[in-house]
Formats: sequence, C-alpha cells, structure tokens
Amino acid sequence: MSETRIPLAGVIGAPIAHSRSPALHGYWLKKYGIAGQYIPMHIERADLGEAIQTLPKLGFVGINVTIPHKEAVLEFADLVTDRASLIGAANTLIFRKDGKVHADNTDGYGFIENLKQGAPTWQPKLGPAAVIGAGGAARAVIASLLEVGVPEILLANRTKNRSEALRSEFGQKVTVVDWVQAGNMLEDAATVVNTTSLGMTGGSEFRIPLDGLRKGTVVTDLVYTPLRTKFLDDADLMGCHTVDGLGMLLHQAAPAFERWFGVRPEVDDELRRAVLEA
Repeated sequence: MSETRIPLAGVIGAPIAHSRSPALHGYWLKKYGIAGQYIPMHIERADLGEAIQTLPKLGFVGINVTIPHKEAVLEFADLVTDRASLIGAANTLIFRKDGKVHADNTDGYGFIENLKQGAPTWQPKLGPAAVIGAGGAARAVIASLLEVGVPEILLANRTKNRSEALRSEFGQKVTVVDWVQAGNMLEDAATVVNTTSLGMTGGSEFRIPLDGLRKGTVVTDLVYTPLRTKFLDDADLMGCHTVDGLGMLLHQAAPAFERWFGVRPEVDDELRRAVLEA
C-alpha cells in the first residue's frame, strides 16, 4: 500500500536566501500540525519553465514566486486569475491535481488586509491615495486600492514614463504627478503608500518632503527591513496613523497556505514575532 505523499511547497526567486517566507509558512505548518514542508529555492530565469514542470512531480502542491520571476511565471500557467492578469504578475502558483498550473496574485489582498488590521478606522473612500513608485508592487497596490473604492490615485515615480504606463492601464482615476512635486501630492491624500525600496536597510534614503502630510492620514511603507523606516517615524511625528510593511507579507501568504494545505491560517502577533525573530 503506497503512503500518502507529504505535501511540499516553497518559494522561488533569484536571490532567495533573504526570504522570510520559509519562517512564516514553517510557523503555520507547526502550529496546525500539518506534515508538510516549505522550501526556499534559488532558480534562475533560464530554468524557470523546467522547474515549474518538474516541481509537481516531486510532490509540490504549489509555490510562492518572488523577484525577478513574478511576471515571467504567467507564461507557464494554464489558468490565470483576473487579478493576476490585471497586475501582470503572479506571486502564487497552485499545482492542481488535474496537472494544471493555476497562477494568482495575493499581494493586493495582503496590502489591504494589512491596512485594515493596522488602521482599523481606515476609510478608503475618504479621499485620494498618494502612491510613491510605479514598479511591480505599485501595480498590485493600485489595483487593490481602486477595488476597495479609493476615488483617485496620485502617482509619482522617478521615471515618469512608468507612471504614464500605469495610468494608461488603470485609467482616468490615476493622476500622474512629477517626481519633483511628489511632496505636494501628500496634501490632498487620505492614504499614502511608499511602494519603492527607498529607506530599505542598505539602500537609498527616502528624501521626499513630508511637510504636506495631514494629521490622521493613513501612511504605510511596503519596506519592512527596517520594520520602522524613517518615512514611518517622520509620519508618526506629524500625527499620521502609520502601518508597517511586514503585515502585507503575512497576509498575502494566508490564501496560498489555505489553497496548498487546506487550513486557513491566522495572522496574529505570535506570527509577527516568529517571522521577525527568524
């Protein structure tokens, strides 16, 4: 009699050693007593197709996808969710029993759930959201903000043509602001989001002037190393309601874990501690 296979999941990227996802999913596997494993895998772009074809045969039920493969994996998927199509990237693959590869993007979901948990009084329809940056993360953030009813997105990026490209995709609700005017757009914003790597440990400083921020504005940073960026600390001093970026990582993982292992996991303070200590 053949034994039931232990379900495997993991995260692919290049590089991958920095990923906190193994600590996150490992915590849940232990907490819920699931006989599964979650493995970080460094996979180069040239090997991507072969890896996606081979992993299900090795017992993988799915994988997370991180930089630089989020866009490229879509070409190897049989089914792509509407939100992954809209964002043009996937962070989650589900290897179905019928052999089909299902691609989804839960980044926007994770972003919104983090805001709801970190700022329970947040009202997305109150006013515009100022979004700093126009990369892959910004696409997920803009799509999710529009979905929950934010009336307008004010978008600033160092290279303006990337902002213009997002405006052409997401439509009239996106207003492009010149990078030198990025500080000014904060005056009208009810929500402010940094989607860039500015302020990350070892990276460039966040230099946009924040004197236009109003008291009570909800301010969040997708950077979570350090957990409290200078951007969030400065916004705190101005009376804003700040939300760190770690919760987005935690919440985006929950739907994937449920699809792979059959249990909807909880995002709580114990999980935050476990991931930070890793």
